[in-house]
Amino acid sequence: MGKHSAGILMYRKKGDRLEVLLVHPGGPFFARKDLGAWSIPKGEFEGEDALHAAKREFYEETGQTLQDQELIPLAPQKQKGGKTVYAWALEGDIAPEQIKSNLFEMEWPPRSGRKQQFPEIDRAEWFPIEVALQKINPGQVGFIQELVKKVGGE
Repeated sequence: MGKHSAGILMYRKKGDRLEVLLVHPGGPFFARKDLGAWSIPKGEFEGEDALHAAKREFYEETGQTLQDQELIPLAPQKQKGGKTVYAWALEGDIAPEQIKSNLFEMEWPPRSGRKQQFPEIDRAEWFPIEVALQKINPGQVGFIQELVKKVGGE
């Protein structure tokens, strides 16, 4: 059984334009990466309900609690590395500058023996669909495409 992740694709409508909230991974490996590096707020889970994991991960990566709003299930996507990602779309509107991510620790620089902490995500941003399709990890493009079909927009 491969690894699994679960997450939430938050969206909002600005007039007739649809926008999605994407997060940028923190840490030194992604510091200079942009196109194809962004993601929905998500994380791995094991032995836990996927929807519960998606809500927990959203909170851990954004510091924002989800209200009991209607979640739209999206078809799971298989990533290049073999991981399956489960996602739900949720209409909402949070301020990216208020996002507060949890931290992770790693040895940095490599082989230095020094441990440093980095935010799991270093920033979040609302993107119109055409931009989001370029920014998001290619293995998650299907979530945005399905969202557009289900709720309308570009």
